[in-house]
Amino acid sequence: MPRHPLGSYVSGGNEGPAMFRQMRNIAILFKMRIGVAIALSALAGVAVAPGPAPGAINVALLCFAVFVSAAGAGAFNQFVERDTDKLMQRTSNRPFLNGTYHADGRWLAAIVGLTMAAVLLAGLAANWLSAVFVFLGAFVYAVVYTVWLKRRTWMNIVVGGLSGSLAVLAGAAMTGGELAALPVIFAIILFLWTPPHFWALSFARREEYQRAGVPMLTAVLPPKQAAWVIFGHAFLLVAASLLPGYFGLGPAYAVAALAGGLFFMMKCAALVREPTEKRAMSAFFASLAQLGAVLVGALVDVQIAY
Repeated sequence: MPRHPLGSYVSGGNEGPAMFRQMRNIAILFKMRIGVAIALSALAGVAVAPGPAPGAINVALLCFAVFVSAAGAGAFNQFVERDTDKLMQRTSNRPFLNGTYHADGRWLAAIVGLTMAAVLLAGLAANWLSAVFVFLGAFVYAVVYTVWLKRRTWMNIVVGGLSGSLAVLAGAAMTGGELAALPVIFAIILFLWTPPHFWALSFARREEYQRAGVPMLTAVLPPKQAAWVIFGHAFLLVAASLLPGYFGLGPAYAVAALAGGLFFMMKCAALVREPTEKRAMSAFFASLAQLGAVLVGALVDVQIAY
């Protein structure tokens, strides 16, 4: 079973299941679900920015570049965090730990090369300001969050939330105009979304973070206090998510943002009343629904306007 960058493994005549396992391991290693959300954030940035509409192919290439850069940052995160990942049940079966891939210099070179190729693609498909934002998004997650802050302070994920914001700005910069109110507000929304989203997940795994020595806010505060902090940040997020309605987006966006926001707030309120793992996971999944509602609502609203 080869253990080199992007190598495949096939045993006997069982190619189908082997290919499925390979795809699953690649998806886990590169955190592709997060990458899709980040790429959608860039697309929303393009949609709400002023200026001439870019060509569809160029937009698709930029979103792909954002997706790939996020994937590279996600893989680097797992490369660096092997020592703490093995101490946590949620992360102990990641590909660098379960024997699928061997974390060596070849993998590190592949991850860095993939990320830089994504930055180059962003510059060619959009412009070099977009490329700078794409690079900064990956840098914040991979270096600032993973290497510098995550093991040092509970503020880790607060600063790490800039990654999603920078994806929005990468999309907005593609139009060539100045950064106007709407894309800046959406960048703020992404910045505010990340902490309660991840805190809800880490709340459900607080003992694992304590065992690994990672000072997530939910691991250093008592459960009740942590639940209140999540609720408070969710309230700020939902309030910010309604602002685009005052800056040009219409009722389709307002309905989506309000529905997603209320759903998230309800789950966070339930977590305050009953600070348990089950309630925390419900809040975590509700945060995904809230972000999806905001981003898709913005895209639909812009299409209706045109």
